[in-house]
Amino acid sequence: MDSFLDGLQLLARFDVIAALLIGSIGGVLVGAMPGVGAAVAIAIALPVTFSLEPIVGLTLLLGIYGSSMYGGAIPAILVNTPGTPVNALTTYDGYPMTKRGEARRALSLAYSASFVGAVLSIFALMLLAPVLAKVAPMFGAREIFLAALLGIVLVVVTHRGQVLPAAILACLGIFLSTIGIEPSAYTQRYTFGQSWLQTGVDLIVVVLGLFAISQALILLMDKDKRVALPHVEKVGFFTQMRDLWIYKRIAAVASSFGVVCGMIPGVGEFMSQFMSYSYAQKTSKTPEAFGKGNPEGIVASEAANNSVPPAAMIPLLALGIPGEELTAMMLAVFYVHNVVPGPRLFAQQLDFIYALYISLFILNVIVVVFLFYSTRTLMKVMLIPNRLLGIMILTFSLIGIYTLRNSLSDVAIATAFGFFGFILKRLELPTSPIILGIVLGKLMEDRLRVAMARVREPLDFIDRPIAFVLFLMILVAIAGQIWTVVKARRKARADG
Repeated sequence: MDSFLDGLQLLARFDVIAALLIGSIGGVLVGAMPGVGAAVAIAIALPVTFSLEPIVGLTLLLGIYGSSMYGGAIPAILVNTPGTPVNALTTYDGYPMTKRGEARRALSLAYSASFVGAVLSIFALMLLAPVLAKVAPMFGAREIFLAALLGIVLVVVTHRGQVLPAAILACLGIFLSTIGIEPSAYTQRYTFGQSWLQTGVDLIVVVLGLFAISQALILLMDKDKRVALPHVEKVGFFTQMRDLWIYKRIAAVASSFGVVCGMIPGVGEFMSQFMSYSYAQKTSKTPEAFGKGNPEGIVASEAANNSVPPAAMIPLLALGIPGEELTAMMLAVFYVHNVVPGPRLFAQQLDFIYALYISLFILNVIVVVFLFYSTRTLMKVMLIPNRLLGIMILTFSLIGIYTLRNSLSDVAIATAFGFFGFILKRLELPTSPIILGIVLGKLMEDRLRVAMARVREPLDFIDRPIAFVLFLMILVAIAGQIWTVVKARRKARADG
């Protein structure tokens, strides 16, 4: 209870409240703009957060992260275009409801399901915080190395149909993390005599290039789309919230899927969505209505994806291991301020952890009330031309990159990664494995150096219970992927 009250005290400041309001409402606006998304907004905001205190900067980023999916449901339901990639499933049933004249009900269900999913996730994790504080110190260098390796493996295998490209891109990220001055012997690695490579490839520069600049190029090259906004009637706040009670079972189960998937590195929103959507369809009395405007589909999708962000903070805070690109960006804020996520953070700064979760709860309250009363105004955001958005994103990105270290070399590197990210997106290949490879590669190298000082034989690396369990999980993940490939090939031969 003392830690909880201390967490409240950390948030009771003007700058923290201002960051929370700007982040939460800004995240909704960004999510409602198709083609932008939370990754681009967080990438642009990152340079700004470095000059802020950790709690202020992280509150701003959490606001964007936790609220963008709320806004992404608006274009998904109204114009069949998901505002963020994780709102894609919402289009299946949301847009058919709009065509039936039930746009307001579809939006209401999306907002209320998102709110319930997020709040259930936050409360579950606040209850788990004391347990994690006891378990986290059991993770030594070997365990954290294996957990990071498990994160890389899961990131790769969860890209179904793109496992090989994801593995190559993750390895590229790990390679990028090795460029610069080697930390123990202070020798140069892969610098090729270039002084500007001695400091390594900055994570923020890569992030801004891969996400912001590449997306700006896509928006600049695509034609502006004409959007016809449907009419959305006005309904009372409590009337809208009460509608979710009909589907309370679906909302609760979908939120549970989101919590579990969020805590596992590399899994995230997409897996939780598909699991909850499949569950809702199999247990529904009208499964044939899914994809044709079934409200259960909206509840399952939105409750699942909005319960992931609070849960995704667990591996980040407890072990310093990001589960996907957005939490990897947040990890940079910790490092800049010399706040090291890991076992000691839970053991020594539990009030800081509680402050983050309380801020997540407050931002969800702010967002859901804001949306219920301003949806008709927010709809106009979808009318902003793509090319104007592209110019704005490109301008802010280049300014942010240059102000990091006043370096034109950083601008050149980010531009190169921007073109590379543009190519990857046009080929529909993932970019997140690169970011996770950079972050986890550095973590794996550091922890492996520490662990090897006490390892004499290979089996010594897994001679502790947690290390052995993590090792088994890695083997199971790899074996499962191999089995999937073998089964697919057998089926192809049988069909052939």
